[in-house]
Amino acid sequence: MPQAIPDIFIIQDRERYRKVVNTANPHLAGLPTGHIHTDELKKIGSGGSFVQKDREYTVLACDIHDYVMHAVNRQTQILYPKDAAYILYRMDITPGMQAGEAGTGSAALTVAMSRAVGSAGRIYTYEEDPRLDKLIKKNLKPLDYLGNVVRHEQSLEHGIIERNLDAFFLDVREPQDVLGRVWQALKPGGHLGILLPTANQVSDALRALQTVPFFLLDVMEIFHRSYKPNAERLRPRDRMVAHTAYLIFARALAPLRADSVQETA
Repeated sequence: MPQAIPDIFIIQDRERYRKVVNTANPHLAGLPTGHIHTDELKKIGSGGSFVQKDREYTVLACDIHDYVMHAVNRQTQILYPKDAAYILYRMDITPGMQAGEAGTGSAALTVAMSRAVGSAGRIYTYEEDPRLDKLIKKNLKPLDYLGNVVRHEQSLEHGIIERNLDAFFLDVREPQDVLGRVWQALKPGGHLGILLPTANQVSDALRALQTVPFFLLDVMEIFHRSYKPNAERLRPRDRMVAHTAYLIFARALAPLRADSVQETA
């Protein structure tokens, strides 16, 4: 399985210039100092470099981080890599798993989960907004070789088709309204993840989780601060993303068996 996103390269220099180039269709890619043909980029290959008008450029195969942050087209707020990476880790999204999500949005998390489960797994993604259809198709196209994404153009209010899923992630405005349906779709012990932008939404979700058979694990947010890569004057960058989202994690519980209830004296 390819380790990088097929056909897509990142061209960058030492001054933080970065350009995403899709080489699937031959063309001239514009740079601040001129042009380079995509066929030439393929010859240079990942890790190679070239000089144009005294300016040196490095060519790198596009990894999942660069694809999500710099190549994915977006009409909705995407899920940042710092959150996506922890979600994959915390929800144990690994090769061969069957996982669901709603809503698809711009498909940033869909891309990450698709790569994580591989060709042996499946990602079932739900999005009710038909205006996002073309955008989702475009952003998922470079991963068509995996053949593991099943799309549903509907709201979870109309139900979840799949059953016995290993994990389900919710990025919807009111997750409390669909927790029962998600629980039905998960296998006992299955992972639930929820993303919410505001604290009052988290409170609403926590109240709802008390009414559905889930074991609450954690409520958190993740901070990421980058540093200027200067060995002589190491310091944080002047700007940082202060807040992206709150994350909730839980596990689905099996229905309580009647014969498991013990009477106390």
